[in-house]
Amino acid sequence: MSDKNLEQRINIKFCVKIGKSASETLALSTVAYGEYAMKKASVFEWHRRFKEGREDVQDDPRSGQPKAQRTDANVDRVRTLVRSDRRLGVTVIAEELNMNKETVRDCKGRFGNEKNFHKNGGRTSASHFT
Repeated sequence: MSDKNLEQRINIKFCVKIGKSASETLALSTVAYGEYAMKKASVFEWHRRFKEGREDVQDDPRSGQPKAQRTDANVDRVRTLVRSDRRLGVTVIAEELNMNKETVRDCKGRFGNEKNFHKNGGRTSASHFT
């Protein structure tokens, strides 16, 4: 979450505490932040949450798989596997490393300078690892 969003949530919470309506809060936010103001739906949602007694301005923890899986460790795992067999496709690499296919595709961008991934007939494969 950006610092601007956090700041705006704190200000929405303040508006709730001083008795401003969601519409008044939106108007103040738009004046204060201009084009960077939160969208109407977000302002109204956070206003409702704070009015119902919420104190925390941070996002709720999300369930499921984290979005950011393209870590240096995962890039190295993909690179190592690809170097062991250059003919492996994205699906096989994803299954072997227990990652989703999009993460494997994202990892390939990290070592793009090595020109290791090429499109071949709709299938992604590795080459040029010498």
